[in-house]
Amino acid sequence: MENLHKRILEEGQALSENVLKVDSFLNHQVDADLMYEMGTYFKNYFENHKVTKIFTIESSGIAPTVMTAMQMKLPMVTLKKQGSKILSGDVYQTTVHSYTKDMNYELTLSKKYISKEDNILIIDDFLANGEAALGAARLVEEAGAKVAGIGIVIEKSFQPGPKMLKDKGYDVYSLARIAKLGKGSIEFVK
Repeated sequence: MENLHKRILEEGQALSENVLKVDSFLNHQVDADLMYEMGTYFKNYFENHKVTKIFTIESSGIAPTVMTAMQMKLPMVTLKKQGSKILSGDVYQTTVHSYTKDMNYELTLSKKYISKEDNILIIDDFLANGEAALGAARLVEEAGAKVAGIGIVIEKSFQPGPKMLKDKGYDVYSLARIAKLGKGSIEFVK
């Protein structure tokens, strides 16, 4: 996706060989036009996958997921990372390790927002080690539903997540694929 590549190169900051900061348009300040365009790409790729709902993990995946759900005219569900008094009891939960924060959290899905008939598209902001996407897929499959595919805004192709998810049979579609990061340097997969 050319506009996303351009924004990553112009505004993204490679803080290290593994960390890319894109908070000026994706997750602190959000460029709604760019998110809408991302939604169009996800819609076009997944429109024949018989998707019934779109899931994301709070919070950075919400903006592109909302735009995708709007365009596909489908419900969107946000998987929660934080504990909540109103989200107790009838839930599916799984432990996920956050690469960025180097900590574990409980990913939570209310049972009332998924059924065995659902075919779920999962969208997330980054794919590095694959833990978040794999955790979301575990929740979907624990509920007896199917994973229609996994949409990723920025894939770090040099980390193990993309291969692991594809080896497990998931259809992974990434809008930007990073081949290499270095302090001040960003290279895309050719």
